[in-house]
Amino acid sequence: MVEALVNPNILAWARERAGFTVSKLAEKLKIKQEQVEAWETGNSKPTFRQAQIFANKTYVPFGYLFLKEPPHEELPIPDLRTIGDRPIGGFSLDLKDTIRSTFERLAWYKDFCREQDLPNLDWVGSVSVDNFELATTTAKRLLGGSIEQRPRQFHDYFKELISKIEVLGALVMRNSVVGNNTHRSLDRDEFRGFAIADDHAPVIFINATDTPQAQLFTLLHEFVHLLINESGVSDLSHRNENRIEKFCNRVAAEFLVPTDEFVKLWNIQHEDWRTNLPQLEQIFHVSQWVIARRALETGFISEQQYWDHYGKILDAFKKEKDKQKDKGSGPPFNRLINMRYSKKFATAVASEALSGRMLLRDAHHLIGVHPSKLKDFAKKELSF
Repeated sequence: MVEALVNPNILAWARERAGFTVSKLAEKLKIKQEQVEAWETGNSKPTFRQAQIFANKTYVPFGYLFLKEPPHEELPIPDLRTIGDRPIGGFSLDLKDTIRSTFERLAWYKDFCREQDLPNLDWVGSVSVDNFELATTTAKRLLGGSIEQRPRQFHDYFKELISKIEVLGALVMRNSVVGNNTHRSLDRDEFRGFAIADDHAPVIFINATDTPQAQLFTLLHEFVHLLINESGVSDLSHRNENRIEKFCNRVAAEFLVPTDEFVKLWNIQHEDWRTNLPQLEQIFHVSQWVIARRALETGFISEQQYWDHYGKILDAFKKEKDKQKDKGSGPPFNRLINMRYSKKFATAVASEALSGRMLLRDAHHLIGVHPSKLKDFAKKELSF
């Protein structure tokens, strides 16, 4: 067997970057721990096949293993998550890879927009972070502010908002894993979403491991990021003191549940505050989670009451997910593509590939649909 002349220091860096201990990586590689240690000290070298597997398991390009120094990894998006008034600091590898792949898709889509002579989006960056009233009225103008005209069911309203935002020119992506790798689940506690502001192809990414109720708020929060032309990774905490995050939270909350109307309708006489939720859910056509968040923000309930309620919603969501896994149910893979990469993006990629203007393997790389199944996917999921 020919040895791969890899850099031992890079092997150690790649393992640590992936968050694996030596023993955990050895388990994944199905080799002895001593062998991994020997590779990292330079006392022995992996074969080319072993090095390829190593790169695959640690999520690095194979060529990285031969570098003299670890590459400098700086992501072009601000971290707006905080604990109190301090940034959390650091992204997990799963989040890093998700951001990188999103920027890769964004780069392709920007070229596509230019080739199609699509105009710049004048609503991106159209308001200032100092103008709450203008941001709220602009969001209502672009997305429809009439509560009475909202679909009565929360899920229908969520879908409608996504559709309207994509019609405006943005890409809305929702995913619970890194790409299509079901073994790499995103962490809801690490981030709720992120926005990439761009006047050709702005992106909203929503962490779909969060409850659907919370995802609606994330969608509006990240949309406000685009309105003020501010990219960033968000945690959406109502306790976040970052100026941009506070502003986006405030506008999103006001758009979904206007304060004046909410305060008038909240009945403080109820012995159990949760008795308000079903009625207000029907009036505002949003989830009970959003109503509970507004109750917290307006001082009608305590932090403890809010988190107890949210915990129950999250538990119910997890149980439902576990049931689906046990039954092997859930949407088919092709249907997930439109959610994970945006229907607008998938349509552009499929049209370019099927017209012969891009290679089928490149389309596969961007949206994960096998070349042999792309035509069928376009017909069934994109209505080609």
